[in-house]
Amino acid sequence: MKVHDLRPASGSNTRRVRVGRGIGGRGSKTAGRGIKGQRARNKVPVGFEGGQMPLQRRVPKLKGFTNPFRISYVVVNLDALEAFEGDEVTPESLRAKGVVPKRGLVKVLGRGELSRPLTVSAHAFSTSAEAAITGAGGSVNVLPPPFGDRRPPAKGNALTNR
Repeated sequence: MKVHDLRPASGSNTRRVRVGRGIGGRGSKTAGRGIKGQRARNKVPVGFEGGQMPLQRRVPKLKGFTNPFRISYVVVNLDALEAFEGDEVTPESLRAKGVVPKRGLVKVLGRGELSRPLTVSAHAFSTSAEAAITGAGGSVNVLPPPFGDRRPPAKGNALTNR
């Protein structure tokens, strides 16, 4: 059996009705369009609602919104800390070695293993990372965010160019 021999089961597919092919069949003469008028003459564009603002123009183009107060972190995993020289790990030392970019709050995540005790200072820790660091005999120090205990400053053109 080849692909061109495949056929659907008999009765599962019905042939489409070819309307407007003479007065002998079901869809004859007016072809199910009624009598006269705009809709009988095939002149209505798709989506036209009689002059009312159509749905595709009523619905806004951009969905959702971007939270200007979102706190985003630069992530460092445990395997990067394992390869890091020294016992003291801070955001400044990570930036000096090029592990994290120049800006941003640092968050430590728990991918990888830690085999030596480290003193890690960062702005946030995942639960698994904190457990792995303390389990290896190290300590965790959570740094306060630079904007204090309030929400971070707003980002975005509409909020900063005032």
